[in-house]
Amino acid sequence: MSADESFGKARRLLNARDYSRVFDGAEAKASHRHVLLLAKSNDKPGHRLGLVIAKKNVRLAVQRNRIKRIAREVFRTLPDSEPKLDVVLLARRGLDQLDNSELSTILRQQWQKLVSHMSQNSQGTET
Repeated sequence: MSADESFGKARRLLNARDYSRVFDGAEAKASHRHVLLLAKSNDKPGHRLGLVIAKKNVRLAVQRNRIKRIAREVFRTLPDSEPKLDVVLLARRGLDQLDNSELSTILRQQWQKLVSHMSQNSQGTET
């Protein structure tokens, strides 16, 4: 894995202030039966991801860790040309029942929804 494919601190939401900024001022939402993505544009060099996977919704630590790993992998492979976003992924019940490919597909689809929503918002504010 090369350095640009890593998931270092620059690619993560690290503290409560980062999460609150997204929760309180979400500019775009992508909702699915199993997952909710909230996004807010940022002025950082790239996208940043925060994960909220509650034990209430995904009981087993093994499953929570698998979901985190797949979410990071999908996020890591996203193109950088799109608007730079801070994204919080919230897990819902049943997410642990999906296999890896289903989970990846859902996350990619929801990401596309976020990007299209953000680009519509930016076009709306420019005119």
